[in-house]
Amino acid sequence: MSIPFKKRPIEFNQRQLFPSNIFDLLASDHECYLYNDIFQQLDTSSVERTFSRIGQNAYHPRSIVSILIYSYSQGIFSSRQIEKRCNEDLSFMYISGMNCPNFRVLSDFRKDNAVFFHECFKQSVLLAMELGLASLGHVSLDGSKFKANTSKHKAMSHKRLEEKEKELMEEIEALIQKADKCDEDEDKEYKEKTGYEIPEDLKFKEIRLAKIKVAKEALEKREKELNPGKEIEGKKQISFADTDARIMGKNGNFDYQYNGQISVDKDNQIIVGQHLSPNANDKNEIKPAIENIQETTGTLPAKLSADNGYMSGKNLETLASTDLDAYVATNKGEKKHKIPLDESNRQLIKADFIYNEQDDCFTCPGGHTLILKSTSKEGQKIYQGSSNNCAECEYQTRCCKSTKGQARTINTDDKEPLRKQMNEKMEEEASKEIYKKRKVIVEPVFGQIKNTGFRGFSVRGYEKASGEFSLVCAVHNFKKIMKAIFKGVVRSESGKLEPMVV
Repeated sequence: MSIPFKKRPIEFNQRQLFPSNIFDLLASDHECYLYNDIFQQLDTSSVERTFSRIGQNAYHPRSIVSILIYSYSQGIFSSRQIEKRCNEDLSFMYISGMNCPNFRVLSDFRKDNAVFFHECFKQSVLLAMELGLASLGHVSLDGSKFKANTSKHKAMSHKRLEEKEKELMEEIEALIQKADKCDEDEDKEYKEKTGYEIPEDLKFKEIRLAKIKVAKEALEKREKELNPGKEIEGKKQISFADTDARIMGKNGNFDYQYNGQISVDKDNQIIVGQHLSPNANDKNEIKPAIENIQETTGTLPAKLSADNGYMSGKNLETLASTDLDAYVATNKGEKKHKIPLDESNRQLIKADFIYNEQDDCFTCPGGHTLILKSTSKEGQKIYQGSSNNCAECEYQTRCCKSTKGQARTINTDDKEPLRKQMNEKMEEEASKEIYKKRKVIVEPVFGQIKNTGFRGFSVRGYEKASGEFSLVCAVHNFKKIMKAIFKGVVRSESGKLEPMVV
């Protein structure tokens, strides 16, 4: 006796008697309907003005950006895969209005509209704030690396670029001489010049030389801006595919990357500020972060927290020039040690020394003075004690690290008073309570972005990559708005979003 399994519905092999809406097959509470409500509120007028009435009708910019945002929210980043899903997936078909552009149109729109993606991000922030999802009471700043659209195998160091440039120029000169000799021989034999076409190997070498010159000029320009007046190190590298990207990484895992910076609001993890940095560290990122928050929201947050990577002189100087209540983690050496110096045999750290702002010097626990020895053009300072005093000090074995018997030194910069102020502030219990919330505000957001699948850029060049990063941050905000709708924090009726009235 056969088991009575379920059979295919009769409609599978024949048309239904009455026509139906294909999107009825989707669940009535499917997220694509809510996403569509949000997308209808996007202002794309700035992009629409760039289109012409001449030629065939173009896809509406709102339709294309809606497809891109929805695709990124689903972890689909390839333009070919997006087109495929728009032709096979009902939710994608609904978002595109069953009118999906070719993958080239999607790819070109993503490459050519970096400025609009910044605007799109701003719209996502303002919408979240209007819905009460972000209050700017406490914002946390952090950065994370994202792979550039290039490879470390498609790069050269400055030394190698110079060597290869010289080598190619010599090879090209040799080929030209060989061509001239061929012409002379033909003139003697045929008594009439036959003309000479550039051989393929010469064409290839000239193209290669042009690429090397462009990369070399870009590298020299970059290093001149970063280290004015200094000779370029031979090991400095640049990528041929993306000359704006830089080698970044840690623990031996280095590649061409960009440093994505986000400022996240405490209330619902809405990103209220973002920018892309070509710098591997965060020592100069607070100023552009603050400027972006103010440009996006029109105001500054009440509190700002950042980890130890932002504890630099320039960042502290920026914070001092604003009314921000900032909390920046202290360096290990500058943080007071939990174990008192006289109750253990631990080594002395910078926090054990007292800085005297009036005399611009440090005093060690033994009562000796470390005076200013040198100051660099960049503001770096070196303070050093007396060799005789250090030799007689009771802390000498726990303090001096020089194998040559030199006196103890302390390295800092011209912003030491600001460091001292931040160190004292971060010692307060209230500050510690505020700062410890940072790790649950901003760090999970990078995890959410990367777990969706975005770990590297699809476009090349700083401006285009910056635009795509804005798109990624806007997608994150729209997903948070969606979550708020499902949780009942806000509601969506007739395409309008508004806070729930309790």
